[in-house]
Amino acid sequence: MKTILVDAVYCFVIEAESGNFEIFEDMHEMLEMFPNRKILLTGADDAQFRGFGLDAMPYEVFTLKHDPEKTDPEYFRALLAHFNLKSDDVVYFEHSLPAVESAASVGIVSYHYDNAARDLGALKEFLAKNL
Repeated sequence: MKTILVDAVYCFVIEAESGNFEIFEDMHEMLEMFPNRKILLTGADDAQFRGFGLDAMPYEVFTLKHDPEKTDPEYFRALLAHFNLKSDDVVYFEHSLPAVESAASVGIVSYHYDNAARDLGALKEFLAKNL
């Protein structure tokens, strides 16, 4: 069963009107429809990790603390090695197009999620088709 790689900040975790960050509950509910393992991906350093609330997530969180960034294919190679996964073991969605391109460059089936549109229907369709 494939693992779903989820962009943490500005996808799964969104900025609330209060300025704090919180789980995007509609996305969380949609992801829970899939029995697959989920891993949240971020580049957050220790302070950002706490600031975004990533220490209180319902899924595993992976970060390399900006060394390198997700725009560098080495990030995804390190991720795959860390979890003993191959590129065809995972699917990924992300709000940053350069990070999507980086993941795709190492063979990860990737989807550019428009965090402004928040089209969960299209995201669910991508996941259902590629899992």
